[in-house]
Amino acid sequence: MKSISKMVLGLAATALLCGSIAEPSMAQDGTPAKQLFGAVKLPNAASPAPLGFYAKGCMSGAVALPTDGPTWQAMRLSRNRRWGNPAMIDLLEQFSRDAASLGWGTGILVGDISQPRGGPMINGHASHQIGLDADVWFTPKPAQPMSVQQREDLPFTSMLDKSKFLTVDSRKWTSTHARLVMQAASYPQVQRVFVNPAIKKKLCQTWTGDRSLLGKVRPVYGHDEHFHIRMNCPPGAAGCERQASTPVTDDCDSKALAWWFTKEPWAPPKPADPNKKPVKPRQVMLSDLPKACSAVLAGPSRSEADATFGGQPVAYSSQPSVPQAVDQLDAISSNPANVPADIPLPRERPFR
Repeated sequence: MKSISKMVLGLAATALLCGSIAEPSMAQDGTPAKQLFGAVKLPNAASPAPLGFYAKGCMSGAVALPTDGPTWQAMRLSRNRRWGNPAMIDLLEQFSRDAASLGWGTGILVGDISQPRGGPMINGHASHQIGLDADVWFTPKPAQPMSVQQREDLPFTSMLDKSKFLTVDSRKWTSTHARLVMQAASYPQVQRVFVNPAIKKKLCQTWTGDRSLLGKVRPVYGHDEHFHIRMNCPPGAAGCERQASTPVTDDCDSKALAWWFTKEPWAPPKPADPNKKPVKPRQVMLSDLPKACSAVLAGPSRSEADATFGGQPVAYSSQPSVPQAVDQLDAISSNPANVPADIPLPRERPFR
């Protein structure tokens, strides 16, 4: 099956790009949590569980979104951030099919989900720590799979008119964009969908479908080039800290939304008191996270996956080789004979 073969090779390429697989060091004293979690290349061998809060936690038993699927492609593979709770991976696959049926190209481009064991990231996000957050680009999936290098280089497309303050660009934004965001909000397992305040305002002005779903669409900084899907804690996930519920109305006339269109959110920080010594920001340490995160970080990497891809376990070897150039990865993707014997290849996964 060509699609499965591309998925298999894509996973191999990502493993190569991310470097060798190493067990977490126990010498963690004084090392910020973001460096500890950012250094781990594979998930731990344990049952799936989100631990802590979206912006203060970690993830056990993660599974990876395949780099290529019938209706999705994973982007920025070098970040190694396409790992998530199995419930999130299932949701993204379902959403990708629904997006294609809405006319969103041939599916979706998926950005960051989480690191292999979640936790704080060295750059890019404050949340995305427990495998229940995912970014989807405001760019449809092209008909042909992109190379590894193309996935690194493809620029984002902002939905904003840069010549106006907090205004959606009508030359870029379409009714299909609106349907895409609202489709994401429609799933009962989705807790929030973060968008730029201008996009929330545009939806408030134009959406004629179920207005109650607009309460799930929350305005926040950025998010003009992608939107952010956040799932509820899965049933039975005792270690997952739930977030406050969203409004049951469209929330379009709230003071919270109006605040974004004042000067206050965008004003520069007030100057520090020159008479006070600057306080260096404190790094988040492993001890600041739920206690279970220490075991997640220290646990052995998966050799035969406990979590599964559609019922088919994923097998990894222990030490993949590391190519130095992205064009070597493209060579692997174009010719299976170029895959070294020690690269961790997943078993075939049937698409559902």
